[in-house]
Amino acid sequence: MKSKQIIQQKSSEKVASFLEKNALHKKDFSEMIGVTLSYVYNLIDETVPFSTRGTTIERIATVMEIEPDDFLEYKIPQEPILVDESIEIIKDYLKESKMSVVSFLKSFPRKKRLDMVDMLRGALPIPIDYKELELIGKTLNMPQEEVYSIWERRIKQVLESAGMNVYSNSTLIDSMFECAKKIILK
Repeated sequence: MKSKQIIQQKSSEKVASFLEKNALHKKDFSEMIGVTLSYVYNLIDETVPFSTRGTTIERIATVMEIEPDDFLEYKIPQEPILVDESIEIIKDYLKESKMSVVSFLKSFPRKKRLDMVDMLRGALPIPIDYKELELIGKTLNMPQEEVYSIWERRIKQVLESAGMNVYSNSTLIDSMFECAKKIILK
């Protein structure tokens, strides 16, 4: 019995096919992954080698909704990747809404798209600004209570990373969040 040989598609061809299939302009794609428009053209035309930079490949993979190691050029990072529960919740809502990452990204101003890509791939934390988080929630039809809960966890992370012991200051923290909840969830 003969076995079929699996032909690996070149990384540049994968990107070109993705752009064509999703009718995504190269300029939009370049902004989403944080590179110049000319780089995307050269990448697809194969006038430059496909990136071996982990960040760039991870951004491309995030936008394409594939794993970074689907690209032969990707080298698994040596440092551990931290998984943020809140980002996983947002990814779950993205899946539940059956919205593509490209559609999700297009719902944000151009200047915010790269940050959203980096947040989805785990390189940036959830935004602290409630209005930004609220926009994410509205885009994904998240209940406002869920958005608030994610925001509260994020603020606690920021306070802890700044040196505050949130447990010994729980009365203050609880009062602060009760006040915020009254304003935000009115």
